[in-house]
Amino acid sequence: MTTADAGSWQAENEEPRGPVGKAFRLSAADSLSLGNAVCGFLAVCVLAYSAIQQLQVAPGRFSPDPSYFATAIVLLLIGATCDLFDGLVARRFRASAMGAELDNLADVISFGFAPAFMVVIWGMGFSDRVPFAAVLAAAAAVLVAGVVRLARFACVKTKSGDFMGLPIPMGAMSVISIVLLFQPSIWALVGVLGVAWLMVSRIEYPKPKGQLAAVVLGWIMVNVAFLTFWVAWPEGGDLPIKIGATMQIALVAAIPLRMLFYKREQRQYNKRREAEGVERVSN
Repeated sequence: MTTADAGSWQAENEEPRGPVGKAFRLSAADSLSLGNAVCGFLAVCVLAYSAIQQLQVAPGRFSPDPSYFATAIVLLLIGATCDLFDGLVARRFRASAMGAELDNLADVISFGFAPAFMVVIWGMGFSDRVPFAAVLAAAAAVLVAGVVRLARFACVKTKSGDFMGLPIPMGAMSVISIVLLFQPSIWALVGVLGVAWLMVSRIEYPKPKGQLAAVVLGWIMVNVAFLTFWVAWPEGGDLPIKIGATMQIALVAAIPLRMLFYKREQRQYNKRREAEGVERVSN
């Protein structure tokens, strides 16, 4: 046996290193991540049950039931709340070795697959208006963009520390807002594809800090309040959901525009500084 063979044999029989035992101990933050995943799974089940039930009653005819959509949205809002607090709990108490992986896997279910499946159910009821293949393509784009967004987040960090691309929870809520505001059409599908593109784009979405954190948090809370009011009391009318969904889409569209103007101002400021520096040197 050569030295190389002996080394490889020892490597194969070597005990694994690292916190193997601790990796299987769930922390409080992991429980929130799992709760997020369960909420996403239940939202898909609710939407699937709605389609199956209606197709059994009237084969060949399907119309999305708003009450089932409302229940699915409530579940996704609960999942988003779990996703919001799992990071805070992990930093405050303890994070397990697999916490980050659990968080990403849960996000794929709740903010990738569930919104994509909602797009499919939404398109099934109006398949005569747009080709169902186009609906499937838009739904697949949401899922793929969400997976790519999470994978890139795990391995790419921006110099500014901001998010590169639209965060997947905001992307999911934007897709849901389009589904709630519009009936299926080519333009609505373009909007869904636009959200998918924003998730994988290089547009930087700032992490809420300082005054911006207070503004964004207030905006989101008002938006969630309108959505919660609608899903809790659907008979109250469509006005609350239209306001909440419009605010969500406006927020997602306004942040890239603000960042665009901000970077333009920064470039102009840097050019003025350079011009002033050259003028001082020449004098």
